[in-house]
Amino acid sequence: KRNGWLWCSASALADVFLSLTATKPSLAIDIYADSEVIVQNGTIGILRCTFKSYEVVGSTTSVTWSFQSSHPDNQYSNAPYVVLLGKEYAGLDEFKDRVQFIGDINKRDVSIQLSPTQFSDNGTFFCDVKNPPDIKGTPARTELRVVLKESLPQSNTLVIVGSISGALFLLVLIAAVVCIAMR
Repeated sequence: KRNGWLWCSASALADVFLSLTATKPSLAIDIYADSEVIVQNGTIGILRCTFKSYEVVGSTTSVTWSFQSSHPDNQYSNAPYVVLLGKEYAGLDEFKDRVQFIGDINKRDVSIQLSPTQFSDNGTFFCDVKNPPDIKGTPARTELRVVLKESLPQSNTLVIVGSISGALFLLVLIAAVVCIAMR
């Protein structure tokens, strides 16, 4: 009887182990987006959004972009943009002719393009994806800042190149002084 009990316990443990390790991954979906995008007024703004799901993308996969204006009096405080069953549905008139789906849902890219950007676009954009049965996930959020050209962050390229050039010149000068001093 003891061997039977031992075999039964080992079998039960093996069943538990297999059920824990061989089950499908969780039904959660991970959604990623840039935390902040800064664009010049009147230009193209690209809002990137990708997702990770263990399920194959299919006809039931849906994407919802929603918007929360940073201006509380803006009537477009929640204007959705939806891709459902492979078809795009622009939300309110504020975005109707200015938003375009530029992603590839089969590559898990659900990015959109907003053109031309306007100051009224300042706010938070939320990207939400459902890929049944992967439906639980936190929408990704992107803070869009539409600014004048003068307010765009400046490139540090010239400062970096100048600093490196100055450091190299200083090293050559030090090497020359050391060589002369050693003679």
